[in-house]
Amino acid sequence: MTDQSNKSITLTINGRAFELQIEPQWTLSYVLRSKLGLTGTKEACSEGACGACTVIVNGQAVPACMMLAIEQEDKAIETIEGLSADGKLHPLQEAWLEEYGAQCGFCSPGMILSAKSLLDKNPAPSVAEIKAALAGNICICSNYDHIINAVTVAAKKMKRRSANG
Repeated sequence: MTDQSNKSITLTINGRAFELQIEPQWTLSYVLRSKLGLTGTKEACSEGACGACTVIVNGQAVPACMMLAIEQEDKAIETIEGLSADGKLHPLQEAWLEEYGAQCGFCSPGMILSAKSLLDKNPAPSVAEIKAALAGNICICSNYDHIINAVTVAAKKMKRRSANG
């Protein structure tokens, strides 16, 4: 017997289309983690308060636990798994490692994607702008100084790379 509440949708994640049968109440974080195996999107508070599940939808950092997957059709979704390309880390990932942005690492995917959304719009943010962009992300290790340094270093790396073509 087929469940009549299932819907067929196509989600575009990290530039790749995924055809899925989903239930209308499933969140984007649930679909990413449980149906597609993209476990970089962390699930913590399930209330949109911690930022662990942050992904980028149409250029905007959003909590995936608060987004219904069914409403994300025809949108560009980016997850942490899509950041590296051709075996090379994204400058944010490089800077995270160099500046010790991760302690336990649980918040890192959401923090990195919030930072990417910021840097895509503002390639040279001030410390205050970085803090504002990351305000929706909680680090239980209280590693904020290292995280802010990592975003600052990543901005410089990205500027150098774009200047070098």
